[in-house]
Amino acid sequence: MLKKVTIAAAQMDPKILEKDYNLEKAIIFAREAYKNGAKIVVFPECALTGYCFSSLQEAISVSEPIPGKSTNSLHKICHELDILILMGLIEKAGDNYYNSAVLIGPEGIVGNYRKIHLPFLGLDRFVNGGDIPFTVYNTKFGKLGWVICYDNSFPESLRVLTLKGVEIAALLTNWPEGVETTAKYIFPARAVENRINYIAANRVGNERGVRFIGQSKIVDFVGRILAEASSDREEVICAEVDLEQARNKRTVFVPGEFELDRIKDRKPEFYGPITEVVERS
Repeated sequence: MLKKVTIAAAQMDPKILEKDYNLEKAIIFAREAYKNGAKIVVFPECALTGYCFSSLQEAISVSEPIPGKSTNSLHKICHELDILILMGLIEKAGDNYYNSAVLIGPEGIVGNYRKIHLPFLGLDRFVNGGDIPFTVYNTKFGKLGWVICYDNSFPESLRVLTLKGVEIAALLTNWPEGVETTAKYIFPARAVENRINYIAANRVGNERGVRFIGQSKIVDFVGRILAEASSDREEVICAEVDLEQARNKRTVFVPGEFELDRIKDRKPEFYGPITEVVERS
């Protein structure tokens, strides 16, 4: 069983509506990550399309099915380099459209996830709510699961992935100016409370009046920052993460005297209100 693996976040500045340009840049970043030893490369939310759309019709113009033209191109790179790529895009599925993230490997599509928690922002104002449960995929480079941007604000999202055995969780995000505390505090907290490795790929640049803050991060199972990107430039960050430690949920301070296990010590019988539907006021 694999004990450690190097992962990468590709911090991009996607150009809205310029899918071919973004795809070409993503391939360049994937190759750079590979040269630095990465086996898993994570891209931002909507990295292929941009995010600040003004209508569903505009977003539809750069949507595509999964598999599709862009994922087929990324599959070729994954096959050539023997890597996994996690990419954000707008998915067309019949008459529905989703803010999606697809995992592609050497053999093709590994899995897909559609953003469940939709804020009243940008693309998310127009697309359908996600209908795929939080899923963990047992890949050759570790057990991987992922969420998209606003999902991270709901601790239940990462807890479900943890209960399903995730070793590396990924967050494809578009953190805008004004959510710096999320990047600094909330993101690492999710790793600590679940004892998992966690990687966030954010974007930079300005898009239709919105500035994005970068600060992509890789944190380990106790929330230590292993790699962090700048707030204003495109770059690829890499770090080696410990899968074995993420599998072990027990934290031992003094053996037999001072220990804790945030998964075993749960008391689900008291958590019922979390799953109750509350009407909006």
